[in-house]
Amino acid sequence: MGAISIRNVVKRYGHGPKANQVIHGVSADISDGEFIVIVGPSGCGKSTLLRMVAGLEEISEGEISIAGRVVNDVEPADRDIAMVFQNYALYPHMSVYDNMAYGLKIAKVPKAEIEARVNKAAAILELAPYLQRTPRQLSGGQRQRVAMGRAIVRQPSAFLFDEPLSNLDAKLRAQTRLEIQKLHRELGVTSLFVTHDQVEAMTLAQRMIVMNAGRMEQIGTPEQVYGKPASSFVASFIGSPPMNLLQGHADGLRFHVGAGGAALNLPLPVAAPRTGELVLGLRPEHTAIDPQGSWPLQVETVEMLGAERLVHGRLGGAQFTLRIDATLVPPRVGETVHMTAAPDRLHWFDAANGQRVGD
Repeated sequence: MGAISIRNVVKRYGHGPKANQVIHGVSADISDGEFIVIVGPSGCGKSTLLRMVAGLEEISEGEISIAGRVVNDVEPADRDIAMVFQNYALYPHMSVYDNMAYGLKIAKVPKAEIEARVNKAAAILELAPYLQRTPRQLSGGQRQRVAMGRAIVRQPSAFLFDEPLSNLDAKLRAQTRLEIQKLHRELGVTSLFVTHDQVEAMTLAQRMIVMNAGRMEQIGTPEQVYGKPASSFVASFIGSPPMNLLQGHADGLRFHVGAGGAALNLPLPVAAPRTGELVLGLRPEHTAIDPQGSWPLQVETVEMLGAERLVHGRLGGAQFTLRIDATLVPPRVGETVHMTAAPDRLHWFDAANGQRVGD
């Protein structure tokens, strides 16, 4: 069983009043066999959290358990985890086979079992033809698969991935994501995967943890996080292009954008959850150009992205992005087009703390 429990975990560097706290009371329960992605911008604490699970960083407060055992004071080698790093960390003078087998040899696993484990992992990762090659004879994607193979042969309770795809080009990243998904289906081992790439997070995660400034903003399935973001930060971070966020004043069926900006009629039967200062969120795909629409968008630029176009402009003085199908005739730069918004796709956030309001 490889369940992971993180309870009120805090990380500080230094001591006393000048201590720098970088993780602020994170808690999460990860089920046995679950694939969790920790996502957030650079410096948000996601890799620090992963390294505390691995035992590479000390825990200042709180508790971490793996497979039912508290591991706060357990050495990394004794936590029954395997870690895959961004830089592969392969021995350049060893063959692929020896790189994958090295940890097992150190652990004095019988030779026949080592061979069986390495050959099985090589078959899963399609590395069998390359077992006698050295890392310099492999592509970046193949090296990353060797690093994953080295983790697989350990047969750990949990896999920890620290931005393993960052060094790959876009095509290899997409291909390796598919390989990781397939690997998880076959092995069913609990996995924690850290990335700053929200596309990776959305495509890989069974559930995702969104981090911001050392705090967990939200945990949920990709559908939950995308469809019902818990804060304006999550709304702006998850999604490409990000959600439009309009600051203003709500009053029943009207929303006044900014200070002295245009008043937007909310699509019936929607009303603002309360009167006062709020942030109105709307994803670019949940609006449409409609001559009968009441929201005027002054077009500034149009981007062609293959099957779709992004129309960027000003709505009531605020920046706004609209996504349209590439088969539609695009609006001209400088033109004012009218839009309608899907009434069940409006999101409301508190203007002061950014937390979701109304549902």
